[in-house]
Amino acid sequence: MTPHNEAAKGAYAETVLLPGDPQRAEWIAENFLDNVRCVNRWRSEPGFTGSFRGVPVSVQSTGMGTPSLAIYVHELLDAYRVRTLIRLGTCGGLSDRLGLRSLVISQAASGDSTTNRQLFGPFDYAACADFSLLRLAAERAAAMGVEHAVGRTASSDVFYHPDALKRYARLRQYGIIAVDMETSALYTVAMRFAARALSICTVVDNMVTGEETHHAERQELFRPMVELALAVVVADAAPG
Repeated sequence: MTPHNEAAKGAYAETVLLPGDPQRAEWIAENFLDNVRCVNRWRSEPGFTGSFRGVPVSVQSTGMGTPSLAIYVHELLDAYRVRTLIRLGTCGGLSDRLGLRSLVISQAASGDSTTNRQLFGPFDYAACADFSLLRLAAERAAAMGVEHAVGRTASSDVFYHPDALKRYARLRQYGIIAVDMETSALYTVAMRFAARALSICTVVDNMVTGEETHHAERQELFRPMVELALAVVVADAAPG
């Protein structure tokens, strides 16, 4: 038990999926996992543990933004000894080549959050994905025929920018393909604990083309993302 989580020691599997939305966490648990039990309900951020094709896996919602995610990730790694974290979130496209509903597998993530600076100090930090998870995700996405892009992303603490495209112009020049609010913190905290992390996000809007998905599509909009993440979990657990 922690100040933010009522789960007992050992309640989480070593691999945890991290949607931001609590409703998405519940949807994943109910529709994809076997033998599911709820292990946390505190602060309306539910956690579940079950299995997928015989592999133990948990789901824990993290809320919105870097500060909220950083708390849950820290406690999962420190108090519950989780070793592998896979974020399942949404992002905005910064490239006109990113189609709506396609997936972005984040290779590395820049961030503007003070959380990252407080964790690491005054230096810029190259927060990146675990390579083995990144490779598995890219391979499985190609094999499954899922529209996806592997590339560098950015995370921002501000959702409603008055001129977002102008704000991200420099990032686009340096090859950043998408922006969310959490991936940079996930990678930073995971690396602090020598844990493994990966972020897979669904493109729900594109700042360059002006296209956006409709909220009525959720949660089915995220099915390909969840299926890819679970394929990675199974492949990662396979012997050899």
